[in-house]
Amino acid sequence: MKSENIILSAQQIEKNYDKLEVLKNLNLDVHQGEVVVIIGPSGCGKSTFLRCLNGLEEINSGTISLNGEIINRDSEKLRKMREKIGMVFQSYELFPHLTILENILLAPTVVQKRNKDEVKKQALKLLERVNLLDKQNSFPRQLSGGQKQRVAIVRALCMNPEVMLFDEVTAALDPEMVREVLDVMLELAKDGMTMIIVTHEMQFARAVADRIIFMDQGNIVEQGEPEKFFTAPKTERAQKFLNTFKFQHK
Repeated sequence: MKSENIILSAQQIEKNYDKLEVLKNLNLDVHQGEVVVIIGPSGCGKSTFLRCLNGLEEINSGTISLNGEIINRDSEKLRKMREKIGMVFQSYELFPHLTILENILLAPTVVQKRNKDEVKKQALKLLERVNLLDKQNSFPRQLSGGQKQRVAIVRALCMNPEVMLFDEVTAALDPEMVREVLDVMLELAKDGMTMIIVTHEMQFARAVADRIIFMDQGNIVEQGEPEKFFTAPKTERAQKFLNTFKFQHK
């Protein structure tokens, strides 16, 4: 359930690669428990914005704050912030030589230095939740793409993040595997996890989002409640984008 508390704030974010402006004065406040879905054409800056929020990309100007504390490039602050902002990518980034359980246990025990038995108990519970408990001793090569992506989500959740970022997590999956990953994300939303999701799955965006952010050319062009956005977008650019997905606007 969304609260009034702003958990993550990005203000006046600008990101350039040499002379190429990727993000242009972006402003976004995300409330605790809110599910924000970012959509837009390829190359509009969606994934770059997520990577900036997670500290994987350095911003040229602006501020990013978590629970009111501004995150700077100080290594210790950045490390702690990354632990609180989990991220799941298109590629699963699983270590092929480790079992599924070992992949999940690695960061909480090495980075966070948590008790292994405690983390293992949490990991097994999460694996059971995503119907992968029987795969704990398997290796990544033995899993389907959808299964590996669910493992990647469990791995991020085991760090006990306050915010989860999802960057096109179904883009590399076969159509029949997409549903099993989206179902896990829907369950997280129901549980009140704060999430920012970049996706091209419009029906999923409509179902899961508290708020839709539409980006184009490094700007937030339009934002609003899902039903209003998908049935009556305010801007011509958003109308044109949605028409490519054959949405019927009333």
